Amino acid sequence: IMGPSGSGKTTFINEASGSDFAIGKGLESCTSEVQATKPFKLNGREVTLIDTPGFDDTSRSDTDILAMIGAYLSQTYEHGAKLAGIVYMHRISDFRMGRTNKRNFKMFRELCGESTLRNVLIVTNMWREVTSDLGMMREKQLEDNFFKAVLDKGARMLRHEGTQESTHLILRYLIHNQPATLLIQEELVNEHKNIAQTSAGSELMRVLNEQRERHEEVVAQLRKDM
Repeated sequence: IMGPSGSGKTTFINEASGSDFAIGKGLESCTSEVQATKPFKLNGREVTLIDTPGFDDTSRSDTDILAMIGAYLSQTYEHGAKLAGIVYMHRISDFRMGRTNKRNFKMFRELCGESTLRNVLIVTNMWREVTSDLGMMREKQLEDNFFKAVLDKGARMLRHEGTQESTHLILRYLIHNQPATLLIQEELVNEHKNIAQTSAGSELMRVLNEQRERHEEVVAQLRKDM
C-alpha cells in the first residue's frame, strides 16, 4: 500500500486486516517504517498487507524512504515472495494536484515499472469529506488527466468507502492476480544495481537537482536584492 503521507494507507490496512498500526492524528507523519500485517484470510486466500511511508514523510528524507522501501522489497523478493498487487491511495478531498502529489506518484510509477501496472489499483478515499457532485467531478478529472496514462495500461481506479467491507471488496480485485516482479526488485536483485542507479533513484536525483537549482536561484536573487 503506497501513497502520500496522510492519504489513509494505515487506516485502510487496519480496516482490512484488523491490525492496530498507529495512525497519525496531527501534522507529523506516523508511518516511518515499512511494516507488514499478520496474514489474514480473504476468500480462502491468505493475505498480507505492507504499509509504507510516503515520500513526503516529515521525519525522513525521500532518499531514506526510497532506500528503506527498496531494501524491504529486495529482501522479500530474494526470499521468493512476490506482490499480487499494489494499491496507491489518493485523497479525493485534495482540491488540486500539487507538486508533492505529482512527485509521489511519479516515484510510485518508477518503483513499479510499466509491466506491472495491470496489478495496480488506484484507490480514492476520504469521500465523506466532499459532496457527491464535487467528488465525482474530481474523480473524472483524475481518470481523464492525472491517472490516465496508467489506467490506459491496465491499472484500475476504485473508491474506498471507509469500511472493512469496502477494503475487502478492493482487495478481491488483487488476490487472484498473477504475482509480479516490480521494476525496482528487478533492478536491485537481478541486475545488481545500487539504489541510485534504479529508475526510481534516477527520478529522485532529478527531483533533488531541480530543488537545488531553484534554491540556488533564490539565494542568488536574495544576494542581489541585499
